Amino acid sequence: MFAVEVRQTGQAWLLALHGELDFNSAVQLRQAADRVVSEPSRPGPMVIDCAGLGFCDSSGISSLIAIHQWLSARGSTLRLAAVPPTVARIFTLTGLDLLVRVYSTASHALEGEGVTASPADAPA
Repeated sequence: MFAVEVRQTGQAWLLALHGELDFNSAVQLRQAADRVVSEPSRPGPMVIDCAGLGFCDSSGISSLIAIHQWLSARGSTLRLAAVPPTVARIFTLTGLDLLVRVYSTASHALEGEGVTASPADAPA
């Protein structure tokens, strides 16, 4: 079972993922992110809390890249947080961690502190 918990924290949006991000659940993540990005006001940074994520496949990676692109086109950023080691390995193998900043905790990501992997040319 996969779930996305969405809440606004100050200017940022926090999406907490629970379960496995795969072909079937990637649609749920994109829909949740689309609702946030479609807000009339300019969205602040979006933090995706991966602490509850047990698995991520290529469909999940594609969804995260699409969200990054949507946000970048609107002048905002995507931040990943609390990525479990097994999922972090996939992010590293695919280069996602070079595209999107990865933070040790959701709190650090919301504050823009505690980067565990930093892309070469992406904004904070």
